[in-house]
Amino acid sequence: MNDLLFELALPETFNFAVCLDYMERSALECLYIVDHGGVNRLFELEGTSVLIRLTVPSVGFMQVSLLQGAVLSQDGQAKLARYIRDWFDLDRDLEPFYSLTSRDPLLRPLVERFYGLRIVGIPDLFEALCWAILGQQVNLTFAYRLKQRLTAEYGESLEWAGHTYYHFPRPEAFLSVTMEELCALQLTRNKALTILTVAGLMARGELSREELLQLPSPEAAEARLVQIRGIGPWTAQYVRMRCLRDATSFPVGDVGLQNAVKALTGMDRKPTLAELQQLGESWRGWEAYATFYLWRALY
Repeated sequence: MNDLLFELALPETFNFAVCLDYMERSALECLYIVDHGGVNRLFELEGTSVLIRLTVPSVGFMQVSLLQGAVLSQDGQAKLARYIRDWFDLDRDLEPFYSLTSRDPLLRPLVERFYGLRIVGIPDLFEALCWAILGQQVNLTFAYRLKQRLTAEYGESLEWAGHTYYHFPRPEAFLSVTMEELCALQLTRNKALTILTVAGLMARGELSREELLQLPSPEAAEARLVQIRGIGPWTAQYVRMRCLRDATSFPVGDVGLQNAVKALTGMDRKPTLAELQQLGESWRGWEAYATFYLWRALY
């Protein structure tokens, strides 16, 4: 089966191939499979699993096709379209960012190299929080291994064409899970406790993406998140950037950001937080995109 469901119009400043290159940065990614022409991902929609393929056969539009599962209703297709637009940040006008970077000696070469790259987001708040929690103070490879183990143990899966596709676990899946069970997957006790805390809050309706987006400012959303034990400023800023779509999020404490600036400027040490804040003054309003392009320069 490869039935076209619908097409999405794309902005001129979008390059699917560059986004796919970014998405292929780890062979350990377990939530989608990228190939030469597109990306396949498992979704839970209308109470069932559907395997979806995204391709861009020609400039200006994306095709969304059904590989496996029941045909979606119009409401289901609309929900999927919203997710995809959010996933690739398709509703953002990047022209102001590109205008800004044309005058920036640090970012201009990156924009020329990765023109059309969008912040590939994590629209699901629980997934975004878990990914950020798993990534605390570990290298990227080990973070991917932890996500892989967590997803295989507690997520839904589907077999298709020789591959196993996974959907990230829902918060409700962790209501009866113990800290010891998560630690057996090599999570630290602190990470296990934080994930169980977040899962409980979300399963009880005490935390949601909608709630955070309705707060008066991104800073208020960050303040709400850091009230949760185990979530610090870096985790909250990462979620602001990847899930809440806050273009002003600037995780100056991020080691990857520090390493990228060090490498690209030829510094013999990592930049201080004050030095990063000073750099960020010229990126005001676009700090998250500047960070994302700097991250991209690392691999």
